[in-house]
Amino acid sequence: MASVRPATSPCIALEGVGVSYAARGATVQAIADVTLDVAEGEFIALLGPTGCGKSTLLRVVSDLLAPSQGSVSIRGGSTADARRANDFGFVFQEAALLPWRTALDNVNLPLEVVGYPAAERLARCRELLQSVGLSKFEQHYPHELSGGMKQRVAIVRALAWNPSILLMDEPFSALDELTKNQLQDDLLEIWNRERKTVLFVTHNISEAVYLADRVVVMSAHPGGIKRVIDVDLPRPRTPGMRETLAFIEQVRLAREALQAEHRTPS
Repeated sequence: MASVRPATSPCIALEGVGVSYAARGATVQAIADVTLDVAEGEFIALLGPTGCGKSTLLRVVSDLLAPSQGSVSIRGGSTADARRANDFGFVFQEAALLPWRTALDNVNLPLEVVGYPAAERLARCRELLQSVGLSKFEQHYPHELSGGMKQRVAIVRALAWNPSILLMDEPFSALDELTKNQLQDDLLEIWNRERKTVLFVTHNISEAVYLADRVVVMSAHPGGIKRVIDVDLPRPRTPGMRETLAFIEQVRLAREALQAEHRTPS
């Protein structure tokens, strides 16, 4: 078990979290004994192979799935209280935009749901679309947008009601390399400006290192914390940083942690 404690009171605290379920008459342990504290405004990347429980952990944090063992708290309170307070914003692998709504109306949808002041909605939506360079596309429908544009809309939609915690489940994995790199920079620009607490699921080592303050390397079968790597790179991150020896070394450390896990007999 790995345990990491920020110096100040955590935003997210996981204590011995496990998730198990019944399948074909047996109990399957999806994740086990996860203990991790995430500081306010910290960017955490959950890195691991497919099926290691990264997405399951996001569901537990967001109160979409109750842990079978252990506990999760958000700023000392329950995950249910945090969900009711609209503390969570979600971005998934697929943008999941409503096809009959324009980009502007898709961003506006969660504001309608949470009862955001009607007089302020339009300005908020336009401000968010402008922040990712989509002002000229606010009246375009999803089928008129590229994959990268749709993910930009999905990101700012998740930020629409100003949640304090952003949960991202492999949001860039379906994009080409150039688009992915651009969206990583867009995300970091938003994070630098708003300092949300971010849990970012990925299986891409370079992406995890480029984005995160810490990379949490997860083991498989059941999922747990194999190693936590402090990313020793300056902020703000810049595209040229991907070519530096310091970046390459951080990627090597994360890759070795993953490879060690794959070499471990199951």
